[in-house]
Amino acid sequence: MPELRKDPIIGRWIIFSSERAKRPSSYNSVPERNDATECPFCVGNESHTPTEIISYRDRASEPNQPGWTLRVIPNKYPALMVEGDVTREPKGLYDRMNGVGAHEVIIETPDHNSDLTDMADDQIRNIFWAYRERMLDLERDSRLKYIQIFKNHGEAAGASLEHSHSQLIATPIIPKRVAEELAGAEKYFNFKERCIFCDIIKQEISDQERIVSDFDSFVAIQPYAPRFPFETWILPKSHQSSYVEMSDSDYLRLAQCMKDTLLRLKKALNDPPFNYMIHTRPVSKKSQEYYHWHIEIIPKLTKIAGFEWGSGFYINPTTPEEAAAYLKEIKL
Repeated sequence: MPELRKDPIIGRWIIFSSERAKRPSSYNSVPERNDATECPFCVGNESHTPTEIISYRDRASEPNQPGWTLRVIPNKYPALMVEGDVTREPKGLYDRMNGVGAHEVIIETPDHNSDLTDMADDQIRNIFWAYRERMLDLERDSRLKYIQIFKNHGEAAGASLEHSHSQLIATPIIPKRVAEELAGAEKYFNFKERCIFCDIIKQEISDQERIVSDFDSFVAIQPYAPRFPFETWILPKSHQSSYVEMSDSDYLRLAQCMKDTLLRLKKALNDPPFNYMIHTRPVSKKSQEYYHWHIEIIPKLTKIAGFEWGSGFYINPTTPEEAAAYLKEIKL
């Protein structure tokens, strides 16, 4: 069973999971590379993965067999386990708790060599719809406090398999990074009685200096103070505190905005490794006036070194205005 331990100085929780150490790529400087015949995520290799949770497939096909366009499976090497109760206990001045949660893999396509920029808009829409479907299901579990959706693209971004996929980890606590963002947004709202993200969207659309693309219901921007070069945020223009609050039609518009943004990054930066993360409200919270869900995309172009680790400062060699101007010039 995994466990969580709390840093007593800054209040950060760390997950310890022996299951993760069993991955073939763990502590290996040269990650595994699989062709389509060996890849566990490819069509025909369904028996190499855990039993699927949901799948989008031909009506005539059977679960855990070929005929699918998208599958969601439990992670074979989970950071957290579904089984068990959340048990929190002290050990002297230290706090620990059982590693209860969920860890799932969204296999985005049956095509081994396809990534999001190759897919049709409705294919990407289905990926985003699968995120929603899994989040709504897991939100019914009272043990869970936060659901993090993320994607690692490329070796340097932490992808252990080349086949396009994303992941979901549901945790029994609200992560510190998310809690800090929630607290900052709530402080702004208490002072100005407005959502800070809504105000950012209005100012960015007015200024036009950091806009990457504007897609009807969504806008992609370079944030004013990005930690990393070409860090990009995608935000819904209407106020929504949760990713699952979108209308059905908005998932297609989000897919179009995401594809446009990733294509610009791919062409401008020679297909960089990247991570994207969906930031949404915690499970236990209802719709919030002060928080606004969004997606953060971080290309892996620089390395975090001693000063950054020691101080918490980030040194970014590219201003967001320069990055936005460069991305807007890309011909798609």
